[in-house]
Amino acid sequence: MNSLEQLKQFTTVVADTGDFQTIQAYEPQDATTNPSLILKAIGKPEYDSVVEEAIKDAAEEQNGNGPDVEAVIDHLLVRFGMEILKIVPGRVSTEVDARLSFNVTGSIEKAKELIRLYESNGISRDRILIKLASTWEGIEAARHLQKEGIHCNMTLLFSLAQAIAAADAGAQLISPFVGRILDWYKAAEGKDFSPEEDPGVKSVQEIYTYYKKFGYETEVMGASFRNTGEILQLAGCDLLTISPDLLEKLKDSDEKVEQKLSEEASLNEPIEKIEVDEETFRWMLNEEPMATEKLSEGIRKFGADMNKVREEIRKRIG
Repeated sequence: MNSLEQLKQFTTVVADTGDFQTIQAYEPQDATTNPSLILKAIGKPEYDSVVEEAIKDAAEEQNGNGPDVEAVIDHLLVRFGMEILKIVPGRVSTEVDARLSFNVTGSIEKAKELIRLYESNGISRDRILIKLASTWEGIEAARHLQKEGIHCNMTLLFSLAQAIAAADAGAQLISPFVGRILDWYKAAEGKDFSPEEDPGVKSVQEIYTYYKKFGYETEVMGASFRNTGEILQLAGCDLLTISPDLLEKLKDSDEKVEQKLSEEASLNEPIEKIEVDEETFRWMLNEEPMATEKLSEGIRKFGADMNKVREEIRKRIG
């Protein structure tokens, strides 16, 4: 077996792309998207028809009046999700606008609108994960949405504090950003790290161990990888979402893959439970410069890319 096939013995593999035409070759269980990936996809001519369908869908809902840009974007996100769900047997993650990262009510309303559009197209909410930034407000939105059967994927997650708060809120899944953590430490310390010493890998190991030790049902999905070494160090994690270029490298490799994480080993770790309320969350996050900076940077980047999507939609609407 190649390395990708071996990895699938221990971990659910998820494709991290909005380019659904590349997904099929890797046979992932799930797929994730974000504003940056959608922006990249709509820049390709082969996806013009998806954009046109989204504009048409939004116009029909506006009773022939010119389609609203925000409505087109909602339909666009759902159109991409629907195409992906024709390929993967599991779930697709669709992200709420980063501008709502500090707005509990706005995040809830946007999530419900996306679910409405999916369900109006015959897609069960069980196949959708709504991605929310792992701010305190995003986590509070997830708490409400989970109670209504809307499953949430907490993204832009860089710290144990965020992970604990998300699990306490009952989030379905979290996405710790391995590569972005590595990026910060490489810049801060001016050196490279082996996969075994990678700070992003160590962060996910810590979160995974904490969840299994204390019986949390929230799934851990490592994300944002920079190399296959990071991925292989997390074999055994609940899920790993991997970009097409790294999926290809794993598929072309015959390196032996060993399970690194397990629930059984986590149960024996001598760690203490931490109670995280809003004050504790904000303090713990504040005490981690890396997590504070990468969360803020990630929100700005996703917000900027979504604005570029808006600009493209405005051009196409005319």
